[in-house]
Amino acid sequence: MEEKKKLIQFRNIVKEFDGQLVLKGINLDIYENEFVTLLGPSGCGKTTLLRILGGFIEADEGQVIFDGEDISGLPPYKRELNTVFQKYALFPHMTVYQNIAYGLKIKKMSKDVIEQKVMKMLRLIGLEGYENKNVTLLSGGQQQRVAIARALVNEPQVLLLDEPLGALDLKLRKEMQYELKRIQQEVGITFIFVTHDQEEALTMSDKIVVMKDGEIQQAGTPQDIYNEPVNDYVANFVGESNIIPGRMLEDYKVRFDDKDFECVDFGFKENEPVDVVIRPEDIDIVSPGNGKLTGTVESILFKGAHYEVIVETVPGTSVTVSMRVIKNAENEAVSPDGKEKISANDFFVDIEDMKEKELDDKEIIARADAQAWNPETDEYISISKIQYDLKPELGQYPVVFKTASGTEITKNIYVVNQPFIKNEKAGEAVSAFNFFKTVDEIEESVALDTDLKTWANAQGWKLANEDESVDISVDYDFDPENIREGVYRVTFSTTGREFKILTTDYIEEGKEVGLTFYPEDIHVMEKRGF
Repeated sequence: MEEKKKLIQFRNIVKEFDGQLVLKGINLDIYENEFVTLLGPSGCGKTTLLRILGGFIEADEGQVIFDGEDISGLPPYKRELNTVFQKYALFPHMTVYQNIAYGLKIKKMSKDVIEQKVMKMLRLIGLEGYENKNVTLLSGGQQQRVAIARALVNEPQVLLLDEPLGALDLKLRKEMQYELKRIQQEVGITFIFVTHDQEEALTMSDKIVVMKDGEIQQAGTPQDIYNEPVNDYVANFVGESNIIPGRMLEDYKVRFDDKDFECVDFGFKENEPVDVVIRPEDIDIVSPGNGKLTGTVESILFKGAHYEVIVETVPGTSVTVSMRVIKNAENEAVSPDGKEKISANDFFVDIEDMKEKELDDKEIIARADAQAWNPETDEYISISKIQYDLKPELGQYPVVFKTASGTEITKNIYVVNQPFIKNEKAGEAVSAFNFFKTVDEIEESVALDTDLKTWANAQGWKLANEDESVDISVDYDFDPENIREGVYRVTFSTTGREFKILTTDYIEEGKEVGLTFYPEDIHVMEKRGF
């Protein structure tokens, strides 16, 4: 088999804008006649890399080697490449023929050669008979074809396409994806295409380069990128994924959700933490007795050609507490001259926590949300003294908060035997306390979810290792902007394990099902940052 020739080589390309690194040492080889897609979200550096290749901006470091020569210093017009932009930049006062012929006229080619080349291009893009039409009367798809023809007629070695399908509607985009691939194969030159649309990349490319934050995450064929993503970012960006934290026990054996599975991956360290991806179309729904995993159907959504089914295999863990909302005056005290105000709340402490670690003044101030201020200027005043006699025994203990001027407020610390919710199936537990708040404190919170977790001292942890925390979310049914005195329920939860499955079969919500898949459907990836 004939080895393909390297046409373009990016060597350690670095680019900075306003002190921010946009490209962080890009190394990439592009071969002759390849359709290469630079894929990534806005701001990942893909268009910057394209513009450096086109000569529109200069790299701060590195080389661009084209056909064996360093072209970093060449102006755009001396590079053997042409660009098609998202806004096609056609000349509105010219006909289709004149737009396509423009570059050839500048090169001072003879009229008959220009005519032959333009007519050939019109046949290629399927616009024969349109040569005398004004481009402003064409549809978006037709204008795009003219822009491509105008670039190709100059016979560049490379065509650069910067999100050229972005302005088209969905149906036309899909048509143009196939059209672009056909044109590329027919003219036999290298296309470098920039997009943030994963489907576009999978449909058209010989090679996909997935970018994030100025770095290449993975480069490979569409099949490689989809079937063997190197990390969770690539797996999530290209196609839909079920991503599960796991542990590689040994070659060809991975553990996740407290079960061991055979897989086809190897070369990881023993017991290395990994991420596991299973694509939704690779999972089959079977009877519970025949499944490698079992779960409950949470939802089913009709998507036309298939159903999207969500199955919860491991339930989340949740704890619900009471938030007692009191009047502002109940937690405030004012100095005799009215120049100082001080506020604080009662709060709960777990007796087990107290046995392990003594509460200090700073933590008591934070847990009571104690503060003092000048009501005329709203300037904060330091709480200089705290008096309390707290014992690691169940009970109610008064605590006095004082300013240097003697303004004080007394609240209570309740030492309780706080139960926690254990979830053996998920291997985790959560706990939270009832708490007291005022209307003002809730209305003035700028990050209410975070504050609710702090006020309730909500936390989640792994049963196997109490030092390993578990993320928790918060749910409540009150309107923070229209809160009144009363008692409200606040729920803190961990996320259960849910699998997304694509199937042509209808399954009822709430049904117990089994999930099965083959070893080759399990793709083990390195954990980012491990």
